[in-house]
Amino acid sequence: MAEGVPWIDLIDPSQAELTSHLPTELHPAALDLLLAPLVHDDEPRPRIESHGTYVVGVLLVAVAVPDEDRVYYEEIDFILTTDAFVTVSKTPAGEKPFDPRPAKEACRPTEPTGMYLFRLVDDVAERYLDLIDDLNDEIDELEDNVEAWRAEKVRARISSLRHDLLRIRRTLAPTRDAVHAIVDDRVELDGTDLFPREVELHFADAYDKLLRATDGLETSRDLVAGVRDYFQAKIANDQNEVMKRLTMVASLLLLPTFIVGLYGKNFHHIPELGWSFGYWWSWGLILVTTIAQLAYFRWKRWL
Repeated sequence: MAEGVPWIDLIDPSQAELTSHLPTELHPAALDLLLAPLVHDDEPRPRIESHGTYVVGVLLVAVAVPDEDRVYYEEIDFILTTDAFVTVSKTPAGEKPFDPRPAKEACRPTEPTGMYLFRLVDDVAERYLDLIDDLNDEIDELEDNVEAWRAEKVRARISSLRHDLLRIRRTLAPTRDAVHAIVDDRVELDGTDLFPREVELHFADAYDKLLRATDGLETSRDLVAGVRDYFQAKIANDQNEVMKRLTMVASLLLLPTFIVGLYGKNFHHIPELGWSFGYWWSWGLILVTTIAQLAYFRWKRWL
């Protein structure tokens, strides 16, 4: 990085620690934003705003944990001036904070200050692309195991993935829009061109990555919807199979019930009552009709 333009990285700083490293006096609302804890996974809303003499921003990154089938969020806030770049990483409960070292190490001494923010934004965009790949792997695993997993587990996984995708969309879309504001030259400092044309072109590349991530997210939603439809069709088919078997059982019992009911009537003039083999006749009729039905069901491949 250029001499005299440091990148200061803080993790969960106190107010005194933060203010001691700030390159300029902040508005109370901006200071509260930097100090506010990460209470909700997908809050606050990502943004990049100009406040006259400095640029303040909030970036959120969704991180997939495939082994635990869950997603959590890392937040990194920043203050950017012509003299310094201060980032504030906030630690999620039970997780690690955002690590800006790869972006920080990618900075070169000859780069303008605006490139520091690009390196950070580009790292965030890359992480979103990696996140989409991880989610697609999760969806592929779900699709491969729809037949093997219990219905309760499949329903829970589909619901979890749908909620994760919706929440990621609520962070990815405003992140994309915030970067687009820089590309459109709507974020600037008073009297200073913090993002010259060559820097804006780099931000356009990061914006393109976020667009690709957005398109990939929509594809992931379609894939989850496809798995859900297949699962619902499987349930309907399983129910049809159960109903078919119940119908066959009812049909097998129907004729024997009719025969027993017929000969159980209190009539005195039933010819079979006087036969010496009438008992065996009724049993033979029951067996023949049952075997005939079983043969018919087997022929229809219902058994």
